[in-house]
Amino acid sequence: MKNKDLITIRDWSADALNELITLALAVKDSPLKYRNALDHKALVMIFEKPSLRTRVSFDVGIQQLGGFSLYLTGNEINLGQRESISDVARNLERLVQGIMVRTFSHSDVEDIAKYASVPVINGLTDFCHPCQALADYMTIREVKGTTRKIKIAYIGDGNNVANSLIYGAVRFGAYLHIASPHGYEPDPGVVQWAKENAGESESQVEILRDPFLAAEEADVIYTDVWTSMGAESEASERRDAFRLFQVNDAVVSRAKPDYVFMHCLPAHRGEEVTASVIDSGHSVVFQQAENRLHAQKAVMIALMG
Repeated sequence: MKNKDLITIRDWSADALNELITLALAVKDSPLKYRNALDHKALVMIFEKPSLRTRVSFDVGIQQLGGFSLYLTGNEINLGQRESISDVARNLERLVQGIMVRTFSHSDVEDIAKYASVPVINGLTDFCHPCQALADYMTIREVKGTTRKIKIAYIGDGNNVANSLIYGAVRFGAYLHIASPHGYEPDPGVVQWAKENAGESESQVEILRDPFLAAEEADVIYTDVWTSMGAESEASERRDAFRLFQVNDAVVSRAKPDYVFMHCLPAHRGEEVTASVIDSGHSVVFQQAENRLHAQKAVMIALMG
């Protein structure tokens, strides 16, 4: 694993990503073995978007590896406004051993990585969410034993999570069928890249309009909120557009009998998913959330160790 940063999953090879998942599973199984992996190393965490799982998992993770974190809000640094992004990066590289950024603009994370000599981790942008996808594919390997030829039905908004799942499908050899209403599909450039590179792992990425067709014989049913952070003004319009894309008992009845339900959380029961699905025995959403900790610890070990 020779990568300097984690900006998107696309930037990492299939072999490197599989090694990363293997490391994450080892960290989860034997956490004490890695308790000094990042002894006295500092991770600065820049948050321009609110967070539960990302903040807690990175904060706890770096401490469990023997290091420590510093939390900075967007108001404290105002990326590109109070101070240029290049100056922020060049200051931080002299003070800490890693930078995690959770923000709106993907280009801001790319620019920090461009100017900082220390590793930069994308904690979420409007374009992609690589840490979430790593935890997702880790969870799938845990539950299903493999990621290859596993059919994942993602139903809902073609957002940053969907984009990262697409990159991951190609790298991990999964079959990903995405059902989104017109106008809410994943990034067309990401989809085109997936189709051009599907042969490397015999993956499949299909964009559909019918959630029932996407769910047919699925091993995994996945959804996300209809209105992501930053799109709150569109909430009413989105509820109307997505009303036929709810993951409910009728949809999951099309999946395999041993399907698992996944959601990156937070969830809005009664909107994108019914309580009967997310709170059922098929749901692995909290295992998935826990795996954010282990996957990100593996990322920090690989980049900062």
